[in-house]
Amino acid sequence: MTQLTVTPDSAGITDVPGFEAAGVACDIRQKNDLKRLDLALVYSLRPCTAAGTFTKNAVKAAPVLLCQKNLEEGGPFHGFIANSGNANACTGPEGLKDANTMAQRAAASLNQKPHAFFVCSTGRIGQPLPMDRVIKGLERSVNEKGRTPAHGKKAADAILTSDTKAKTVTVSFTYDGKKHTVAGFAKGAGMIQPNMATMLAFLATDFSVPRSFLQKTLTEAVNGTFNCITVDGDMSTNDTVIMLANGHSGVSVGDKSPRELRVLFAEAVWKACDILADKIVSDGEKITKVIEVKVQGAASAEDAEKCARAIGNSLLVKSSWYGEDPNWGRLADAAGYSGAKLVEAKLDIRYNDTPAMTAGKPHPELKPKWKEIVKQRRFTITLDLHLGKASYRLLATDLTEGYVNYNKSE
Repeated sequence: MTQLTVTPDSAGITDVPGFEAAGVACDIRQKNDLKRLDLALVYSLRPCTAAGTFTKNAVKAAPVLLCQKNLEEGGPFHGFIANSGNANACTGPEGLKDANTMAQRAAASLNQKPHAFFVCSTGRIGQPLPMDRVIKGLERSVNEKGRTPAHGKKAADAILTSDTKAKTVTVSFTYDGKKHTVAGFAKGAGMIQPNMATMLAFLATDFSVPRSFLQKTLTEAVNGTFNCITVDGDMSTNDTVIMLANGHSGVSVGDKSPRELRVLFAEAVWKACDILADKIVSDGEKITKVIEVKVQGAASAEDAEKCARAIGNSLLVKSSWYGEDPNWGRLADAAGYSGAKLVEAKLDIRYNDTPAMTAGKPHPELKPKWKEIVKQRRFTITLDLHLGKASYRLLATDLTEGYVNYNKSE
């Protein structure tokens, strides 16, 4: 079987042939800072099919509503604009007008139709966009866009908010003698709780992909990656994952393609999403640890997820992780109130491979080993309910004083 080639810290989306990008500074935060990039443009001269997944929050930002509308209309698409520093959320009709204006201005500058562009925003909620600055930034981004690694990296930098680093990935493979690529970039560090997080992610491929197949592939990947991370349990108004397929390679992948090609493409999309999701949770606001919470042996998939999320979002559990205290009792407690079917006498809990509880009975003699494990930056907690075959995996973080201090005011 053909192997995937993965570059975790790549140029990002400009690694996909046919895509151009730009990242510019237009001081959207209005802090007289023209060094911090805050507006990204990604453009494909070739028309693209697109797929997207969006926040489940009932309060949706104006750009999310516009993206959903454009996606429903079916394209063709040519790219997207994304800004940081202002979420354009809870901004009413004026906010929707501003999102439309961003698409219209980009389209006019590139001789395309407005519905060919997605618009995404991230930042502070409830403030109008400084559209004079945004429009000037759009004009510059059109003039400065290019295909080099530097252009891709600038676009990735331009969407960051409380992130400490850009998040990019490139996944490629060779099929029938031709190289194919899936690449992209993302942002996210706080307000991270599925469905998705305060997170934006943008992916592209040089395959030609029918819309329905692209949507199915992306949705499956997002459900198993971006929707399986949590930092603070808060769900954003702006969560968006967009994927574009421009057909630059001249090769199509869809339901009728050879199985090997379909599997390779799905694995490439999944791997790109998985790496970006891991980068997001690893860059969680002021965190010191990333914990893989695995629940297995659940009576249903729903129960497995409930149990994992209860543990990953428990303030008591997250605080104990920060304190490097292997408090397995808090794990059992969270599992018990999660709503999942659970029988204490069947419950197993492990830190990595070291038992903390077996069939409901603790192993206090192993506490020194637990303590060594929880000192690590990354470790795994496994709960086996022994009630079925369902499982779930969640990436979570600890909770620190730094997080509280960072978020106690705007």
